[in-house]
Amino acid sequence: MTLHPQHLRTTTRAARSEHGCRRNTGHPATVTVTAATSRAGPGSSLPPSARPSPSCKLQGVCLPLLLASFFTTPLDKPDVKTPMANEANPCPCDIGHKLEYGGMGQEVQVEHIKAYVTRSPVDAGKAVIVVQDIFGWQLPNTRYMADMIAGNGYTTIVPDFFVGQEPWDPAGDWSTFPEWIKSKNPRNINREVEAVMRYLTQQCHAQKIGIVGFCWGGAVVHHVMMTYPEIRAGVSVYGIIRESEGIYNLKNPTLFIFAENDPVIPLEQVSVLTQKLKEHCTVNHQVKTFTGQTHGFVHRKREDCSPADKPYIEEARRNLIEWLNKFI
Repeated sequence: MTLHPQHLRTTTRAARSEHGCRRNTGHPATVTVTAATSRAGPGSSLPPSARPSPSCKLQGVCLPLLLASFFTTPLDKPDVKTPMANEANPCPCDIGHKLEYGGMGQEVQVEHIKAYVTRSPVDAGKAVIVVQDIFGWQLPNTRYMADMIAGNGYTTIVPDFFVGQEPWDPAGDWSTFPEWIKSKNPRNINREVEAVMRYLTQQCHAQKIGIVGFCWGGAVVHHVMMTYPEIRAGVSVYGIIRESEGIYNLKNPTLFIFAENDPVIPLEQVSVLTQKLKEHCTVNHQVKTFTGQTHGFVHRKREDCSPADKPYIEEARRNLIEWLNKFI
């Protein structure tokens, strides 16, 4: 298994069609699979970490309690008041680092939306949709994760699920966040999902498709895995659909990854999800919480800058790949 997007460097600039899905030339990366570990913590044998070349540059991004309300307010109670961010109520969560990463893929047009596509060096007929967080499809961290997945034998695509609308600006006025997020319902993306599936099957010849998402994208994964049996496996990373009817009826295997110290998704909500899935879900699923970690740790923390967090970051990324390998 590789957790290193740079394995793609020798192939991703190879010739492609205008759709971005012509098979790469050059030597494919070696893909191996290791067994999953049973606990989320340090001490296990881990593969080499993904290490972007630029030196560490912390660019902290704060998530106020407004984002927490996005995941905890029931869909059938839109009038519930949300806390506001101001000087007296500072942001509780520093997501971490914004990577200085250019990417190994290319941007393409997929029907009515733009997308970032990385072709796997191994033409295995498998693809993974990678769904952005609130900071948009062009966030380098998300593209880094897509390239990591591509290095493990999947064509990956990061669509613009905001369909041309601006992503959230962390330097903006957080008091406007509730109004902004209203137009970003993670259950109102079916048109985009179906366009992406057509692209992957028709242009990239994908026969098996999975999906991975982070934060807002994790909620999208939850919705997609309840809606599309064509998607064979999903990994929702610190994302969840708020309490509403039928949210535990997953169509195919789904892994949920959470952080213990996440003010956005409290452990009580994770416990409810775990119990309800046990009661109602009939397909393979797993809910895994990582000790001592915070919201964003899988894709927003630089493990070479956060040595104490490195084992958790690596294990979560490895679990993600192993889930895809097992069920796609």
